[in-house]
Parts: sequence; C-alpha cells; structure tokens
Amino acid sequence: MKVRIGTRGSKLALWQAYFVQDALQKGGLETEIVTIETKGDKILDVSIHKIGSKGVFTEEIEEQLNDGRIDIAVHSAKDMQSELPEGFELISFSERETPNDVIVSKDKSLTLDSGKKFRLGTSSNRRVATLRRYYPHIEIVPIRGNLQRRIQKMEEGQCDALLLAYAGVHRMEYDDLIVEKLPLDRFTPAVGQGSVAIEASVKLDPALRAKIRECLNHEPTEKLLLAERAFLRRLQGGCSVPVYGLAQWEGVQVKLVGGIIGLQGEKQIEASAMTAPEAVEEMGTAVAEDLIGQGGDQMLKEIKAQL
Repeated sequence: MKVRIGTRGSKLALWQAYFVQDALQKGGLETEIVTIETKGDKILDVSIHKIGSKGVFTEEIEEQLNDGRIDIAVHSAKDMQSELPEGFELISFSERETPNDVIVSKDKSLTLDSGKKFRLGTSSNRRVATLRRYYPHIEIVPIRGNLQRRIQKMEEGQCDALLLAYAGVHRMEYDDLIVEKLPLDRFTPAVGQGSVAIEASVKLDPALRAKIRECLNHEPTEKLLLAERAFLRRLQGGCSVPVYGLAQWEGVQVKLVGGIIGLQGEKQIEASAMTAPEAVEEMGTAVAEDLIGQGGDQMLKEIKAQL
C-alpha cells in the first residue's frame, strides 16, 4: 500500500513532507507526496484574520483527506486550529525543534534591545502585540508569504528585518541571517511552534494509523502539545488571536505557561501550572480557566471584535 502524503507546496511545507516521507520509508512504507494549494497560499495581499482564521491553511487539504485522495496530511503544528472539524484527528507529532522566535536581517546590529528604530516585518498578531507592549520604538510592517518570499521582500527594502520562528529559518538553512534569538519568557511562542503534525481522517485504517505513529510520533513532544492544544481549545483561540502557550519538561513533570496579550500590547495576562504527564490535557484546560478568571474571556471578546 502506498501512503499518499498531502502537503502545501512551499519549500518549508515540502521540507516537512520529505521529512515525513523519509521516516515512513525507513519504516518500510511506500509513499507519494501530493501538493495542494490552500486558501492561505492563494490570498497573500490581506492579513490572515481578514480571510478567516479557521482552516486557512487546512481546508482544501482536509477535503482530500475526507474523500481518500490522500491518506495523511503534514502541517506545521502551530497552523492547526484548536478544534479540528468532525472526522479528523492529529495522530502524531514530530520531535520539537527549538521553539523560539528570531530576528532575521542582513544588518547584524538590528536587535530589539539595541535602541535602534527599524522596520520589522511580521504577519503574526501575537508578535505584533508583544512588540507594541515591550518595544514601541519598532516600526511594524505587515509581511506575508512563504519564508523565501518574506526574505525577498526584506531584500527589496520593504522592511529592515523579519520576526520569524527559528524552526522554519533553521530548516530552510537561513541560520546565517539570524541576528537575535528571542527569549521564551517574553516572546512565548504560538501553541505547537516547532513541531510537525500529522492529520488523518478517523476512517484511516487502524493498522496503518498505528504504523504511522510508530514511524513518526515523538511521545515526549506529544505530551507537550496535548497540553498546549487543550489550553488553546478551552480559550477557543485561533491563529489570528494573540494567545501564546508553551509546555516544557521539567524533570518528570510538564510545565505549561500560557497567556493572552491585547492587540495594542495594552494588557497582558499569564498563568502557569505543572503536572504529571498523564494529566497534561487537564492541566492545559486549568491554565486556560485561570486566564478566564483573570478576565481573559472579556479580553478575547474585545480582541475578536477588533479583528
């Protein structure tokens, strides 16, 4: 049986697909990569929240999962909505890459703490809100598109630097452009950042599902992402809402830090908890409840009304 792997067509998405293909082939499975263009790939002249944050990068892929044209789909875990449509599930997560955000530029002097005013490109509301709160001297430039296109826009002079996830920059071998790796306590990443997720239909053959998990799933990372995704699910956060969450191992326990930051950086609330690995999803929900108790539900209503 040939496993048909669905993916977006960008170089980074294809890197992820080849990574998955290699692991499956090492496990003895025959594979085929199927590239699929999504709404988020087609519409590049407006921000993601204006196209609709749910399923921007997944809807067309899920159509092909549902009708059997592909068997699994490969995604950046951070692109996955907190609740999948009925009939779909995430069946494995790759070992997480370094989850930090980074500043990328040709000018090595452009760090956030340098005091220099410069134009920084990003398409993330979470990153924009964090910059507005802690670095109001930075001029924010909306930049969308795949990684190569964003770097091209920077080189064309649309901005002086870019704010990106380390994982994508590293996987595309642009490490030499990294000017600064940003601290996790200030630039806490989006839920799932750094891991590759495998989505499947619940109709997938159980034996094949088990084999794919055997080849691809990294259980320590899976525990972290189950905590983060439970947190995001309780808050009903999408990829356009400035909610952040990061779970990390501390000895034999898992610690989760999560928060919400206002679009203008005007307010930020945060909560954390630690638990044994068998209770990570309950912990994720509890951290979200903590934020709701701090007024997080009202913050989210106000944020969504502004988007």
